[in-house]
Amino acid sequence: MRQFDHETPNLARMYDYMLGGKDNFAVDRLAIEQLAELIPEAVPLARANRAFLQRAVRYVAAAGVRQFLDLGSGLPTQGSAHEVAPEARVVYVDHDPVVAAHAKALLGRSSRAAFVQADLLDADAVLTKAGAFLDLRRPVGVLLVSILHFLPDAAGPQRAVARLRERLAPGSHLVITHATSMGRLEDERRYRGASKEEPGAGTDRTPAEIRAFFGDFPLEPPGLVQAVDWRPDRPKLVGDWSLPSSLMAGVGKKPI
Repeated sequence: MRQFDHETPNLARMYDYMLGGKDNFAVDRLAIEQLAELIPEAVPLARANRAFLQRAVRYVAAAGVRQFLDLGSGLPTQGSAHEVAPEARVVYVDHDPVVAAHAKALLGRSSRAAFVQADLLDADAVLTKAGAFLDLRRPVGVLLVSILHFLPDAAGPQRAVARLRERLAPGSHLVITHATSMGRLEDERRYRGASKEEPGAGTDRTPAEIRAFFGDFPLEPPGLVQAVDWRPDRPKLVGDWSLPSSLMAGVGKKPI
């Protein structure tokens, strides 16, 4: 069994901590505290991102979709898809071996949720592995939530997502959140000491470039908007703290 590294921060465990989870170590919590000093909006944005995922999963499930594929999922904790739609079958996908070991332990012998270790940039390999658990002849809700902006253009995320769109059954949904050009990813790169073209370093894209990931899938109302404004659970109240408009979200549907 893989031993968990208690000395090196892990992005998935850091995200779990930002969401209020317990599947993290002291080194992850320290890293987030340092990141929050540099980017105070980091934790609120992470929670807004997860809240959007939950609303989107409920929306897609209400449309009759009963299976989900969460790509670049991180740890399946704190309101993940299988918790939001307990009647659905869910496959979580991540290439990080630490995440894989921990996620499989978290899911245990669940009959409705599974984890596969794969690289989302290899769409055919991902779908082959997921197809052992999901019926890809039927609609699937594909979640690409806060992952595409960690993939530089040179890695080919546009090509991989296009292949996913091509192979999905009609009626499938594509759910995306993506950071846009507000300079925040540049701040994170400086914090992590990463270069712009390093995989995982972060790639700013404009709203038009983000929309291109949906290809010819029509967007469900209200379209591509700030994550907090995509079908919010309640209207904004006077005095609500506004997050920066650096996280865009949308849901597209493959025509039937």
